[in-house]
Amino acid sequence: MAGADDESGVREEFLSEAQEIVETLSRDLLLLDESQKAGRSDPDLLNDIFRAVHTLKGLAGMFGLPSLQTLAHTLENLLDDLRLGRVDLTQDTLDILFDGIERIQQILASGDQSTAHDISDLEKSIDRVADATLITEARDPLKDYALGDNVLGVLTEYEEHRLRQNVSQGMPLYRLRVSFGLSSIDTALEELKTRARSLAELITFLPSMNGGGDEEVIDLEVLLASNSEFEVLREALVTGNAVLELVPRKSAQPQRVEIERPKAGQQRAMHAEAAERRTAQTAAPSQAGAGEPVEPVESTQPETRTHTPAQPTAAMDRVGADALSLRSVANTVRVNIQKLDHLMNVVGELAIVRSAVSQITERLRTHPELRYLSTELHRIARGFERNLTELQDGILDVRMVPLGQVFDKLARVVRQAARDARKEIRLEVKGSETEVDKLIVEELSDPLMHLIRNAIDHGIESVDRRLELGKPSIGVISLYAYQKGNHVVIEVVDDGAGMDPARLTRRAVERGIIDADEAREMSRDDVLNLIFLPGFSTTDRITDLSGRGVGMDVVKTNISKLGGVIDIRSEVGKGTSVNITLPITLAIISALVIRVGGQTYAIPLANVQEALLLDARSIRTVEGREVMTLRGGTLPLCRIRELFKLGDNLEVGRASRQFVVVSQLGARRIGLVVDMLLGQQDIVIKALGKSLRNVRGFSGATDLGDQSVTLVLDTPQILEEVLASGDRRGAEAAS
Repeated sequence: MAGADDESGVREEFLSEAQEIVETLSRDLLLLDESQKAGRSDPDLLNDIFRAVHTLKGLAGMFGLPSLQTLAHTLENLLDDLRLGRVDLTQDTLDILFDGIERIQQILASGDQSTAHDISDLEKSIDRVADATLITEARDPLKDYALGDNVLGVLTEYEEHRLRQNVSQGMPLYRLRVSFGLSSIDTALEELKTRARSLAELITFLPSMNGGGDEEVIDLEVLLASNSEFEVLREALVTGNAVLELVPRKSAQPQRVEIERPKAGQQRAMHAEAAERRTAQTAAPSQAGAGEPVEPVESTQPETRTHTPAQPTAAMDRVGADALSLRSVANTVRVNIQKLDHLMNVVGELAIVRSAVSQITERLRTHPELRYLSTELHRIARGFERNLTELQDGILDVRMVPLGQVFDKLARVVRQAARDARKEIRLEVKGSETEVDKLIVEELSDPLMHLIRNAIDHGIESVDRRLELGKPSIGVISLYAYQKGNHVVIEVVDDGAGMDPARLTRRAVERGIIDADEAREMSRDDVLNLIFLPGFSTTDRITDLSGRGVGMDVVKTNISKLGGVIDIRSEVGKGTSVNITLPITLAIISALVIRVGGQTYAIPLANVQEALLLDARSIRTVEGREVMTLRGGTLPLCRIRELFKLGDNLEVGRASRQFVVVSQLGARRIGLVVDMLLGQQDIVIKALGKSLRNVRGFSGATDLGDQSVTLVLDTPQILEEVLASGDRRGAEAAS
């Protein structure tokens, strides 16, 4: 059993690391796509993508996953051609890379990574873009610069390619001579890269042959290319005793000639030959740790370069060891979410114990002879409460993750869906750093994907139609996220055609979802909410995106399960906005404990706006529904006793007093009429189980600390039920 557990743990570790790599690749590919559309070149970003795919290939090889390893190797070859200029970066090439990432995601999600996956079509696509590429190079452009054979002889293939590219574009070359202490070389190099990022491209770092003999200091020559003014570069890069100088040219700019790249078959042969060389290098002794994939790309860090001074010093020998030991120190650790769930349950049980201790303390206070014991117990309970609160907040903080994890995936969906629909669409994201519970983030993926696909298919018009309407040719879908109290609000907004209420009601009547009489009595908000009914669709054309009448009802169902609500606003010709309001966490929550008809219930405090004494004189009936006026607004009422059919008996001695708990979710609110308010308490919601999971109006149960089990009201569901169109109870009362 221990062996099986170890194997499962190793597999989980691999999947976690592989998923992180895929998420990073997705973000970097989207940035690369943006830079390509803007006509910019970002070699560092392309090189980062190459390194990430190479790392993924190495992991797949270590864990014996041939399909994933083959796919990653195929993408690595294409990326190698791209970064070395053998293949042009075009939209077709980017499509292949995005397709490759999707396939990697599918392999990771399939559960059985050892299953063979056919990628022959992907290889053919790569061959097609490779054969269509014609590149241009300069005729020995580097011969015109006084670089010295000692420099050209140690450049890697990629560094030489970037150097040639910059020279062929007429970019001046500079040499920066710097000295760094061994203890701070990693930090100093990163600071130098940061200062140079917007001004120059750093080609390579070379250990200087003219060191001063100090074993605690390493001298470097940094070769860089830049169009910036010399004084600007000097001011930004030169610190201490560093020296910046222009690399002199020997002659005029050489002429450019066209060179046809090797055909696809030749490319594969070249890659095979390169793979054999890498295998031979891997078999040789190296600084890589045992079982660690050896990266064929030479790092820009001087300690990992294959070229060294002719007579290395003892200080140079220590550079690699020091840097390696620093890289081995990790300040983060991956934790399975199920372990956090277990810890949260334990903390929840402790919260129940805390409530029980508080109740015992209150009972002891009624006995004068035990008052000293009550005081001591109260003091201990206060200390326990402080520590428990700190522990609870710490675990909650660990569970919180940024919504950017979901938004990055949606960016890929938008790009591919827009191309499939032949529409020009730009995704704007704000608030991706907003944090929510990890479990909520996971459950949000599908609902948000459905909303995005719906906006692309139904909302955003075609390019021709937008131009006819005087709109920009590129449609915009915006994702906004922000915290609002104990909730997180996510808005999906498009500037498309909007929704026509008349068309929605007509379609609902045609499909038999509502009858003509109901359609005439519906408000505008009720009409817009028709899209969330099962089987509703406004199109007769079934596509890969929509048309089957499924999706939007799933969105509402999943959001409701998370304790959230959806509000929708739309204006014909201007666009649609869908607002999702969710609790930040589903773990330990504060609740308001109430009594109705002799029964005790809990209402999540995140859904409570306020509680007040009910004034019977302020109640009136509008369209068969009880409402009251609250600060100039109309508040619909829901009597919990009638909703759950608890009878007319009120609490003894309370017959003349009732309370209204105002619950607000998103833009809507409702007043829940209850008999008593028992106070606030932290609770842990437990599921009701299979036999009771479909009971409406309750999200679970909790223990209040006195060994009594209390049901937790599902206020979002109650709000939806009461405010739904054609409230049957109100209609019957009115008739």
